[in-house]
Amino acid sequence: MRVYLDNAATTPLDPEVVTAMTDVLSNYYGNPSAQHAIGRTAKGILEIARRNVAELINAKSSEIFFTSGGTEADNIVIRSAVTDLGIKNIITSPAEHHAVLYTAEAMHEKGLANLHLVKINNKGEIDLENLELLASTYPDSLISIMHANNEIGTLADLKAISQIAKKYHCIFHSDTVQTMGHYKIDVEELGVDFLVCSAHKFNGPKGTGFLYIKNIHKLKPMITGGGQEKNLRAGTENLHGIVGLAKALEISNKSIDEKQKYILKLKNLMKKLVEEKIQGAGFNGVTTDNGSLYTVLNISVPPNPIGEMLLFKLDIEGVCASGGSACSSGSNKGSHVLAAIGHPEDRTGLRFSFGKFTTEEDITFAVDKLQKILSE
Repeated sequence: MRVYLDNAATTPLDPEVVTAMTDVLSNYYGNPSAQHAIGRTAKGILEIARRNVAELINAKSSEIFFTSGGTEADNIVIRSAVTDLGIKNIITSPAEHHAVLYTAEAMHEKGLANLHLVKINNKGEIDLENLELLASTYPDSLISIMHANNEIGTLADLKAISQIAKKYHCIFHSDTVQTMGHYKIDVEELGVDFLVCSAHKFNGPKGTGFLYIKNIHKLKPMITGGGQEKNLRAGTENLHGIVGLAKALEISNKSIDEKQKYILKLKNLMKKLVEEKIQGAGFNGVTTDNGSLYTVLNISVPPNPIGEMLLFKLDIEGVCASGGSACSSGSNKGSHVLAAIGHPEDRTGLRFSFGKFTTEEDITFAVDKLQKILSE
């Protein structure tokens, strides 16, 4: 038996998404930029997908720009905010995804913008008082705070952050890669200026995402050579991927409440079993139902001689999990998120993440295997 508990890294394609993408691959091969009938048909399909995505997050079609995923979208926002919008200060947290941190650090190292890190507590929660202090000290900044941490699942209060941003004339960008398709997102209600999405986090295809840009902001293209995506991103559009993204988001939004209830039950089952069977285990980040991402549970395993081999041994036993962000799985560095919250270096962090195809049997199997490995 093999169980997949790494849905925060990527999710399996929904069968309905496969059907929608296959239809495009088989029947609509035109280049959306072509002027003939086949090209115009492809362009129509592209714009219907854009309109559907916009409606699902309460945005305008003109505010949706398709990208290769969240990392590219984060890069566009941060680099363009500095080069096109005159941003001189970037405020972010030490627990952000590297797509944000590394890009902000690059802007700082080049002398293009100053970087300021807001304080977080040992659960990964943003210190809103410190954020307001930074925003008041450096008005007109770019504030970049993710909606939910991809490693420990702690949620940020985007509405509160948006109010601080508006008060001090800051631009607010949020990486919503882990929450898009898992929560109802309303860009007007949240008050964000920029928001990013990656389709493969909610049973859509890899290599496809989108960037929401509030209409008041005008960015110059980072990729040149064509007029696609309203001149923001040159290159022939990934039509079947975009259709897959729109379909996956549509499916997710239809069943969000039901899905959240189902997956949260699985997460709480795992918490209960770990507390019962793994002596000395704890949890990283906020784990309350309302304060954390319901698809992620990060377990703090007590000191043991096989700490660095735990993921390998779990894999041998048939359990797919993660020890941090999958986007840096090839790195031998420890988790910067766990370091930022002061997680003891002699303990091991294991991230288990769940999806709509996860079962109770998967959960009990994984905990039993973890207990077996630690007892040996």
